[in-house]
Amino acid sequence: MATILVTEDDANIRRLIKDHLVNSGYSVLEASDGDEALRVMEHHHIDLLITDVMMPATDGLELTSDLRESGYEFPILIITALETVEDKRKGFFAGGDDYMVKPVDMEEMLLRVTALLRRAKITSSNLLEIGNTVLNQDQMTVTSGDVVIGLTSKEFKLLYKLLSNPKKIFTRQQLMDEIWGYDVQSIERTVDVHIKRLREKLAAVKEFEIVTVWGLGYKAEKRGHS
Repeated sequence: MATILVTEDDANIRRLIKDHLVNSGYSVLEASDGDEALRVMEHHHIDLLITDVMMPATDGLELTSDLRESGYEFPILIITALETVEDKRKGFFAGGDDYMVKPVDMEEMLLRVTALLRRAKITSSNLLEIGNTVLNQDQMTVTSGDVVIGLTSKEFKLLYKLLSNPKKIFTRQQLMDEIWGYDVQSIERTVDVHIKRLREKLAAVKEFEIVTVWGLGYKAEKRGHS
């Protein structure tokens, strides 16, 4: 379930947006201005931000710009009464992904939210999620719950390869060729050593396991699956 933060100083409009989002299956957080939105994000993960522009304290454009400068990449839908091309240009230049002019058609808003979340999911396809465990290919990190598990580059690539193709059996030679390349200094025993280390480091992870297929090689399986 995606979590959406609605930042709007008009309580009635905020409630209307929230009701439509909740009825469509989203989890919704609320903020009345940019400052409150930042405080909410300190304690909650969000997948998309819907923000008004004209608000007290930090307005929507300042909020959007600050978030982009801080490295936040989730989609931002700007909703405002300002409708000139110049107003829209400012919204997109601040880092907004989409722009709607009040009064907002709620059905259209829901369509735009769906499209923004879909594009964000495609963009973040470098993330591999198995239950509570997430592999981030860009950062080469493995996170299980709140714990980051330290892996070497080769260990990460080996794990990512196996988990990207669940139940598929890879021979040692296939893994050698794809992970190590055609390095004449490496031998098939290298794969066994790395698998052993992965099993030790991932001992507390319950979502999946690396299975030895005797006489063939290795595969990854979700727990409880054959």
